[in-house]
Amino acid sequence: MSNNKKQKIRQLDPHLQREKERYEQPLPSREYILQVLQQQGIPVAEQSLQKLLSINKKEQGFFSRRLAAMIREGQIFRNRKGDICVMEKLDLTKGKIQGHPDGFGFLIPDDNSGDLYLSAKEMHKALHGDHVLVRETGLDRRGRREAAIVEVLEHSNIQVVGRLYIEHGVLFVVAENKRINQDILIAKEHSLKAKAGQVVMVEIIRQPSKQSQPIGKIVEVLGDYTASGMEIEIALRKHDLPHEFSDEIEKLSRKFPKNVLKRESAGRKDLCHLPLVTIDGETARDFDDAVFCEKDGKGYRLYVAIADVSHYVKHGDAIDQEAFKRGNSVYFPRRVIPMLPEILSNGLCSLNPQQKRLCMVCEMQIQPSGEIFDYLFYPAVMLSQARLTYTEVAEMLETKKPTAIKEEHIALLPHLQLLHKLFKCLLKARKKRGAIDFETIETQILFNDQGKIEKILPTQRNDAHRLIEECMLAANVCAAAFLQKHNHPGLYRIHEDPVPEKIVALRDFLKEFGIPLGGGDKPCAKDYAQTLSKIQDRPDVQLLQTVMLRSLKQAIYSPDMTGHFGLAYETYTHFTSPIRRYPDLLVHRAIKAVLNGETYQPGDWHDLGLHCSITERRADDATRDVESWLKCFYMQDKIGTIFDGVISSVTSFGLFVALDKVYIEGLVHISELPSDYFHYDAAKHLLRGERSGKQYRLGDRLSVKLVRVDLETSKIDFVLAERDQKPPKPKTKISAKSKK
Repeated sequence: MSNNKKQKIRQLDPHLQREKERYEQPLPSREYILQVLQQQGIPVAEQSLQKLLSINKKEQGFFSRRLAAMIREGQIFRNRKGDICVMEKLDLTKGKIQGHPDGFGFLIPDDNSGDLYLSAKEMHKALHGDHVLVRETGLDRRGRREAAIVEVLEHSNIQVVGRLYIEHGVLFVVAENKRINQDILIAKEHSLKAKAGQVVMVEIIRQPSKQSQPIGKIVEVLGDYTASGMEIEIALRKHDLPHEFSDEIEKLSRKFPKNVLKRESAGRKDLCHLPLVTIDGETARDFDDAVFCEKDGKGYRLYVAIADVSHYVKHGDAIDQEAFKRGNSVYFPRRVIPMLPEILSNGLCSLNPQQKRLCMVCEMQIQPSGEIFDYLFYPAVMLSQARLTYTEVAEMLETKKPTAIKEEHIALLPHLQLLHKLFKCLLKARKKRGAIDFETIETQILFNDQGKIEKILPTQRNDAHRLIEECMLAANVCAAAFLQKHNHPGLYRIHEDPVPEKIVALRDFLKEFGIPLGGGDKPCAKDYAQTLSKIQDRPDVQLLQTVMLRSLKQAIYSPDMTGHFGLAYETYTHFTSPIRRYPDLLVHRAIKAVLNGETYQPGDWHDLGLHCSITERRADDATRDVESWLKCFYMQDKIGTIFDGVISSVTSFGLFVALDKVYIEGLVHISELPSDYFHYDAAKHLLRGERSGKQYRLGDRLSVKLVRVDLETSKIDFVLAERDQKPPKPKTKISAKSKK
């Protein structure tokens, strides 16, 4: 083919200019490749496609790689003959596999067209998390849309954490992630001499297929399953949490000074004279925020000083890239996986007492009504006067005797008292706004010297907790308003309205109790708050509150400012924790850019929001796994013990019961209920016996006996205690006369 003809063909590419800007020797764009394939109307051999697009010998390798990338992303597909097909022309669906511990799975389609059932037989071809192409095959026995896997586009499991087993001389690893239900075979020469029962990291060297199981090699032996801290090591690897800093980051970290340099204070407002203090939990080591309040006419002036992480962590450097990857710090019992290296998180960025620190300040004028009248953002240098705890502050506010207060804190008391007055004003504004305030029980796990759980206690929220919370909310609202005012893009913390179906279900449920929910088809936060206030004195308040909470969506990060339903804010973001949350760091950079008359462009804000939301969920899942395992370990020696508790969840297969005082949850399987056929009513959150009429409802109190603890699955099983197992009375025959 002549060069002229080649040029003519390439000139028809609508995205030629874009490709020229990206590459020295531009290839046909993906869009143009798809266009040419569609024009042919039939599957095309790669060699024929190369001719159609005038691909020369030098370009063939690069062109093949482009085709491979298009196959991975599901744009094109190779059939059995090796010909290239346009995916849109095939009746195939692309999506991600979600495995089930029982062996089957589901395809979650990329286009949100509805989940497809994958049988256990189909699940032998792939693993949980893999990106695949499937063909819909019809309906299964339960009427679910069923599919068959046609092609695995991308394997997501390269390394897997699990336990090594040896049976009849055969070595295999069972993954800790129970959604991966295929055993991974290990050759003896790839075992690293690991012993049966030990926890190991496995690299999969051959992925599963229709004919064979996955094969792997052990790359790390973590140790015995019950070793102290092993539950965290497992969770880190199971959820793919980055937990080690690279040598490059360690090298960069060593270059930071131990204290703020004099030149760094230039151009910043000096707030070292203000009695700013940090108020955190007893175990906190990184201090993001400090507060101070003073009178301002009839109102108040509130200073919220936040660690200036963005001064040290520059966009795109190695530390920033790692912080982005982590997304947030992860707080396990007894261990923290920080987002930033310790020299920053606990040192240079942390607002430690009596040490000069760089900060970003939100200075607010607040009216006696609790409304924010005006605000300012600026970089500053500060000196924290004290590291206070919630317990200390609560006691200082409650005590009538100054002598009971530590001598070094006496001078701070008037400032804290004024801060408390401001808090009451902010609380009034919160109630007026109609923010939802669910009272949930959070727990704290206490350990003994051997690293085992000694007891589990509820954490008591006091006025000091609420005071700091309201100050942070105020600063976050101002940060969102600031970005909005200056039309600068950023990440907002959004909480979307509940979906109509959830609202209908909630109304139907509340109606049974004679409880109204205002707002018609679109209730607002205020309607929820009013209903909550009406039910506080009811004995079934926990049940009603739980159902209301479950009707709401999860909060996420997004550049689209749709408001925060639960907090009843039109604009809201996260600004106050840049040491432990990446979105806050992004917001700091955006605010600084505005102050400097610039625009901060970190990339696609939608992708950033999605990533940060995913890392947040990942951290939640990992901490939940660890806590569940620890609670199981704690319950091991309590088999046969009877506990009182409340039904925390009702499912088609049984009841989950949360124990009083122990704050641990377990399952009473439906087969363990009194002899009867029990039917699940999802709308009313109950199981009802067909013959006896016996009901088990969300929020009902039960006495249960612990019968089984499974450390491997972190499951706890109960049966009803004897006093709850009264057999149903047999039905008596009713005569025709009595029926009348």
